[in-house]
Amino acid sequence: MNIEIKKSKKPIKYEDAIRLMEQRLIDINDNKSNELIWILEHENLYTAGTSYRENEIIDKKIKIVKSNRGGKITYHGPGQLICYFVIDLRKRNKDIRKFISLIEKSIIDTIKFYGIETFADKKNIGIWYNDKSRIKKIAAIGVRISKWIAYHGFSININNNLKKYDAIIPCGIKDKGVTNLYEIKNQNYSKLKDKIIKNFIFNLKNLNV
Repeated sequence: MNIEIKKSKKPIKYEDAIRLMEQRLIDINDNKSNELIWILEHENLYTAGTSYRENEIIDKKIKIVKSNRGGKITYHGPGQLICYFVIDLRKRNKDIRKFISLIEKSIIDTIKFYGIETFADKKNIGIWYNDKSRIKKIAAIGVRISKWIAYHGFSININNNLKKYDAIIPCGIKDKGVTNLYEIKNQNYSKLKDKIIKNFIFNLKNLNV
């Protein structure tokens, strides 16, 4: 697999990231470029996927950036790992559900390395943690498929400001909360970037036809 691995040290503007992914999608479709896995952070912003509803915005003063990814409304900001990708499913099994399961497994396996057990939910996309008092989301997934090329990606909450979620109904789910890795277990997560890339690439190989 020829996959370019990109790690940005400085926060990337959301609009710039989308433009880069969409251009990469065009180039991959024309066999002019390699697939991409891109690790980055965004500055504070709220994005709304294709299925969001206005009543999911609690604080009407916040700015919402509409996105063509799947899913509803969520928050991005410092302390949150973003993994964007542009992956050619034409080279692999053209099964969107299997691809989402692959992403879920990659996140779960990565977080498990740090002694934290999480799980996927068939009814509510994303990765969840049960702290006994409430089920809370720790990772969000939003994907779009165009010409059997998958792009956008997922986010993992590491030590981001959880109060930012008070302005919205995260992912449109009222009865569950949001957490991050530091809230669960205060430890060093500096290797998480490399581990999620390694697990994602390993699981992608199993998707090959």
